[in-house]
Amino acid sequence: MEFRYDVEVLHLLVSPAHAYFGRARDGAADVPSEDAASVEVVAGKGIVGDRFFGKAAHMDAAVTLFAVEALEAIGKDLGRGPEEEPLDPLVTRRNVIVRGAQLSPLVGRDFAFESGGGVVRLHGGRPAHPCAWMDRVLAPGAHAAMRGRGGIRCRPLTSGTLRRGPAVLVSPVPLDPASAGEAAALRPSRLP
Repeated sequence: MEFRYDVEVLHLLVSPAHAYFGRARDGAADVPSEDAASVEVVAGKGIVGDRFFGKAAHMDAAVTLFAVEALEAIGKDLGRGPEEEPLDPLVTRRNVIVRGAQLSPLVGRDFAFESGGGVVRLHGGRPAHPCAWMDRVLAPGAHAAMRGRGGIRCRPLTSGTLRRGPAVLVSPVPLDPASAGEAAALRPSRLP
């Protein structure tokens, strides 16, 4: 059985190199990255132009997903008020930032995104754990606050294009109302 949920792809990050390596106190590398309008995903390899594309060690984690609702909850946990600028989701260095998707239940499962560029099927490989750099580049305390809600790492099962904007998550699992912290107010898509 498949469940279809309306979601939004907010950002698509493509970065040709790592920005966070070495000691955080030394600062991040100045690596150009692109918040693309669309990205080409290649089955078994990842996102064309990204630092993990075709790397054997990262085949099961070549595409990273992150729910912006998790970042909003992290901001609240860190005491950021509505009058402050929101935390920048691109700083997390996840490839696909979405709104409206519960990602944790997708670990170990096959699922798909339909985003105007066809269907891209992914396998949720494992949680995307945050690194200590998050305290430096996102906000003090962000490393601990992101634990358990840093998104997921995925292996692309099919090739295709992901686009920013409205999309449909085709999931093998129903939404868990108890997980409202990850994705609030989700509504299933209308089935044809």
